[in-house]
Amino acid sequence: MSGQKRPCETGGSSSGGAPPEKRRDRDGGEDAGPGLSTAAGGSTAVETVIKLGGVSNLEEQDIRALQVKNRKLGEALDQRQVIEDELRERVERLETRQATDDASLLILNRYWNQFDENVQLTARRCDQSDKEPEKSPAAEGQRLKPGTPEPDGDSNQERAKDRGHQGETATSFLATLASSSTEEMEAELQERLESSQKQVTRVVEIYEGLKSTVERLKEEPDSGAGGPVWQVACQLNTLLTNENDRLRQLTEDLQQKHSQMTTESRSLGRAAAKADTRVSELQGLIEELQWDMEKIRRRENRLNARLSEILERVNSKGYKVCGEASSVCGTITINKRKFEEMNSELEENRELVELLSRAEGVVKESSEYRCLQSQFSVLYNESLVLKGQLDETRSRLNTTRTNDEVALQRKVRTEVFQLEDTLAQVRKEYEMLRIEFEQTLAANEQAGPINKEMRHLISTLQNHNQQMKGEVVKFKLRLRETQTELNQVRTAKGSGVLQSQSSTEMDVKEETVSPSATVTPGDTAVKTESDNGSATPGSTGVSVKTEPGADGDLPRKEVEQLKTVRTELKKAQESQREMKLLLDMYRSAPKEQRDKVQLMAAEKKAKSEVEELRQRLRDLEERERREGKKMADEEALRKIRSVEEQMDILNKKLSIAKQEEDALLSEMDVTGQAFEDMQEQNIRLMQQLREKDDANFKLMSERIKSNQIHKLLKEEKEELADQLLTLKTQVDAQLQVVRKLEEKERLLQGTISTAERELALRTQALDMNKRKAQESALLSEEVRTQLEQVQQRLSLVREEEDISKLRRKIEKAKKPAEKISNGDDILNEEINEYKARLTCPCCNSRVKDAVLTKCFHVFCFECVKTRYDTRQRKCPKCNAPFGANDFHRIYIG
Repeated sequence: MSGQKRPCETGGSSSGGAPPEKRRDRDGGEDAGPGLSTAAGGSTAVETVIKLGGVSNLEEQDIRALQVKNRKLGEALDQRQVIEDELRERVERLETRQATDDASLLILNRYWNQFDENVQLTARRCDQSDKEPEKSPAAEGQRLKPGTPEPDGDSNQERAKDRGHQGETATSFLATLASSSTEEMEAELQERLESSQKQVTRVVEIYEGLKSTVERLKEEPDSGAGGPVWQVACQLNTLLTNENDRLRQLTEDLQQKHSQMTTESRSLGRAAAKADTRVSELQGLIEELQWDMEKIRRRENRLNARLSEILERVNSKGYKVCGEASSVCGTITINKRKFEEMNSELEENRELVELLSRAEGVVKESSEYRCLQSQFSVLYNESLVLKGQLDETRSRLNTTRTNDEVALQRKVRTEVFQLEDTLAQVRKEYEMLRIEFEQTLAANEQAGPINKEMRHLISTLQNHNQQMKGEVVKFKLRLRETQTELNQVRTAKGSGVLQSQSSTEMDVKEETVSPSATVTPGDTAVKTESDNGSATPGSTGVSVKTEPGADGDLPRKEVEQLKTVRTELKKAQESQREMKLLLDMYRSAPKEQRDKVQLMAAEKKAKSEVEELRQRLRDLEERERREGKKMADEEALRKIRSVEEQMDILNKKLSIAKQEEDALLSEMDVTGQAFEDMQEQNIRLMQQLREKDDANFKLMSERIKSNQIHKLLKEEKEELADQLLTLKTQVDAQLQVVRKLEEKERLLQGTISTAERELALRTQALDMNKRKAQESALLSEEVRTQLEQVQQRLSLVREEEDISKLRRKIEKAKKPAEKISNGDDILNEEINEYKARLTCPCCNSRVKDAVLTKCFHVFCFECVKTRYDTRQRKCPKCNAPFGANDFHRIYIG
């Protein structure tokens, strides 16, 4: 169980491994600049001052700063790569460790399952043996005779079946371990332990039952029984006593083994706990050492980079290396210890250079080098001959080029004359087009004042529309005042009427507040009045026309007034329809009159709002009629009289509103007249367009005449082209001569290029042979050293194997002879060892039947195939990589 969780714990410790002090050191080391670094143990500090030198521009300063940053980034990259390599090695170690832990867990699981199966089989047999004597005791005596022992075929068959399923159970066991947590795993193991304990207790109970039956059978002969029954009982008794003795011996042996195993497990547990503590301590030490290593590596990389810079500067003689006392701008103070280390490295490099020079002398004295030198001399002579030929061809090329340039200059002159003629024709056409453009500009200037008049008309219409909106707002305010007055009248009527109208009042209030939002910012006083009116309690939306009832209780004057109001409403509706028609006319106007159409749309919205208010008046009339039937008292009549007086006032206001509406209608008539004027202006513009078309027709006729002149000029041009053709034939003859010369030149260039390629190839071959000779000398030395190292390792490995074999033999010899009862046990142990050697170490179930040809480790073919399919193409023992052709089957006899 610990093997499953250990990789995660190590990963977690590695991620946050460094202690807080070292994290601070890390942060400080990364944040510190490259200019300062303190020495590890000495009191003298090493200061490396790197100055950028004389900088004339900011660009140069940025470039040098970027170079320094690039160096730092290079150092960080190198460190990152080193850390990645270390982490990969650690991951591979953890994977191998997890594989070993999985294998040990699988072995424990398999043997535990086998133990459970064996216990179950024994329990089944004992159950069968308990059932059968109850049925026929005589048959039991015949079956349990010493000459006919009980066959064990069923258990062997079941074990053979279970072995086939072991691979599947192993994978499922590992999957459950990976998916479950530590608490779940402990609970499962506790359940499994309890189940195995129950099975063992059951076997013990069965054994005690058998013992009790044997005692009961012993007591039966004492009481008195027949002859054959007595014989059978005696035989049974002997058999059972023998089995009892055998089982007692087995239990004693098992108890001894159990006690030994418990003692060993306790000692191993203590050792494991100590090992775990030791491992945790070692992990902490490893992390600290790794952190120190990283710091040392970073410091080493920085020092290497600075050393290379210093050497470059010393070589270029741009800076000087001075002592601590000098204060020159390019001074660098270096510790004595580091200077000695640099000297030692210099001596080592000199020795290496001497060795290389010796190797070069050996190469020069060899026969192969002499052969190559002779070949090089031959090739050098050939190259000199080819160079002479090259010079000759170059001189010929220069002569041909001069001839070609003369011919081309003549061609260019003729083409220039032709282009001048075409330019003159194009200028004439350009003048004609300029005259046409001036005429069109004059026509557009005439249309300018007409457009100004149209804009003036549109602005006047917009002003009218704004005035109409203001009047609509005034009417709405007056309506709200009347509503407030009516509300005051209704409040005096009673609470019952108010309750009946409460639902309608809220709707009307919302409708009266919504149009107030459309009022312009200049009408703030009007808005405040509307809000005060809407806040008053009572029924809203009562109009002037609601008072006269339909039943005849109210006076006739009110009825007549209502009729007059209705007639005026009809007239207003008719005028509204006329306005709609005018709006449709304006919509069909051109694009220039879009502003006018927008004004008309705003007027239409205002009229729709007026219609909505009239509908509300009608609704309120119906409500007043209903209320009029209820009001029969004298107080109601007095209120009606007061309302009639208010009606008179409202009628006067209505007449004023009618006058304003007539004024609006007259303004609309003015706009209609303006529209007619616009149509007349459009007619005038159409006439002007026709005149322009006539002028265009005249220009087209002139254009046709100019085209005819152009055709005549084209005919002259064709005659000149015929003369050109004759000249071209002469030029073609000369070009053929030039082409022949060019072909000769190409052939010569091809021969020269082939010769140059051969020269380059031979020089490359020479260089390659030199390098190969040097590399072979170096490789031979390296191979010798590697051979010696490998031989030493081989001898060490063989000695270790011999030691392990001898230790095994000693351990076998140390085992006490008392534990070994028979020679068969020894043979069985050896057989089990040989079987374990023949079984695959990966799955621990199948026989070894495949070998890896690279490292010659043997496994089962299925494990190797699954590893190859799942891209784990490394040997489980030595991590040697293998491919598709690096493993095959073997047959062990």
